Amino acid sequence: MCNLYSQTRSADELARIFSSLQMPISFPEGAPNLQPTDIAITDIAPVVRGSSGQYQLISRRWSWPGPTGKPVYNFRSDGREFTSGRVLIVTDGFYEFTKPADPKQKRKDRWMFTAPEEPLIGIAGIVREVPGVGEAFTMLTTEPGPDVAPYHDRQVAVVPAGHWSDWLDHRVPAKDLLGPLSAGSLHVQQANK
Repeated sequence: MCNLYSQTRSADELARIFSSLQMPISFPEGAPNLQPTDIAITDIAPVVRGSSGQYQLISRRWSWPGPTGKPVYNFRSDGREFTSGRVLIVTDGFYEFTKPADPKQKRKDRWMFTAPEEPLIGIAGIVREVPGVGEAFTMLTTEPGPDVAPYHDRQVAVVPAGHWSDWLDHRVPAKDLLGPLSAGSLHVQQANK
């Protein structure tokens, strides 16, 4: 499952993108100083939350400790409703890893998925309060669409930009928004180097 993604936009760029979608965002904790980077499990990263048509960009930790201590960075959405804690994880692209084509190679092949027809990728997530950690978020997953299926048997739940406000409105059923993307929604390229 996705355990690495890219976020290269500044807070101002994200504000412009959301404003163009009639979703002006505020910075209740101050505008974060976002640097172009790959986001790994336990990193602090930007997410957007919403309430009553108001949208806020905040930074939170990616993953919380599960019962065994392993980080919960992906969470199955299948058959579940999320009536609270919904967030949108903003990214330029996410990675999946496969066994290397060259058996002599020790590192897995890395594949970057982007959405060229979208202003950026919004991944459905949830946030929860965790003792000793504070608020943390995880990515929701779904069955893979045809673009991801050759690389992994699950995919992160990508929400098309036209439905971002629906995802952040807890009254809209998750089952109406989450599911595999249609063929051609994502572009993939090898990103090993």
